[in-house]
Amino acid sequence: MPKLGNLAMRFITVVPLIPLIVLAIEWRLPYGVWGIVFAATVIGIHEYFSMALPAAEDRNDRWFGVGVGVALALLLYWGGALRVAALPAVVIIPALYYLFRFRDLTTVMPRFGLTVLGLIYSAALLTFLALQKSDLPHGGDWVFITLMTAWFGDTGAYFAGRFLGKTKLYPAISPGKTRAGAVGGLAGSFGAAVLANLWFFPELGWVHGAIVTVVGSALGQCGDLVESMMKRAFGVKDSGKILPGHGGILDRVDAVVFIAPFVYVYALLAWSPVG
Repeated sequence: MPKLGNLAMRFITVVPLIPLIVLAIEWRLPYGVWGIVFAATVIGIHEYFSMALPAAEDRNDRWFGVGVGVALALLLYWGGALRVAALPAVVIIPALYYLFRFRDLTTVMPRFGLTVLGLIYSAALLTFLALQKSDLPHGGDWVFITLMTAWFGDTGAYFAGRFLGKTKLYPAISPGKTRAGAVGGLAGSFGAAVLANLWFFPELGWVHGAIVTVVGSALGQCGDLVESMMKRAFGVKDSGKILPGHGGILDRVDAVVFIAPFVYVYALLAWSPVG
């Protein structure tokens, strides 16, 4: 858990970005949300491959991953019917690249696997946040719900963990997280459903709101732990340094990348407006 001084730095860093994000979400057209998400995705792709393939001899592999990741993010959003090509492409293109540029055969499969993982994790998952705005009825409201689920959950986890937490949640991966913090995160995320139903998104409904925010919160906390696991495996403290107090973009959106695809699929398949 961050100290209060670090929390203040995180707050100061994010606050100026909030009006821009709100304006983009409220804009009738989806391009503002896509622009912000795409910019974050490009930075996140670079952060991932800088962590996963940091050696000087991996430079070409690193930039190959960044280039394919950017192309994948563009395909998923703008590709229309061609989006279906993204799934085979994310395996076939790196496979062909490493087949003809394998360099050291003893390391080629780990590099291949890390590349495929990076394309999905850093390029594909966050794009679902932009797809919410463009594809779903009440798309902007779904984007708000996704972000609030992550941010309210993070806040609830921080304060519950700080004042009530004693038992560690998963010390091998993230020593600072507690079980009380995890419960506080679930409660904080449910606050997003309460606010949505009482204020800006009454069509959501209480049952759908509870499912989306509580399940989303659990997924977001897992996303946080997964990114911690990756950073420990890669031997880095933060994914980057672009956001003072937060680290990198991936440090800030580690929950969102797990929540956004779930919310998108749930809203597409299970939700129907109430009221």
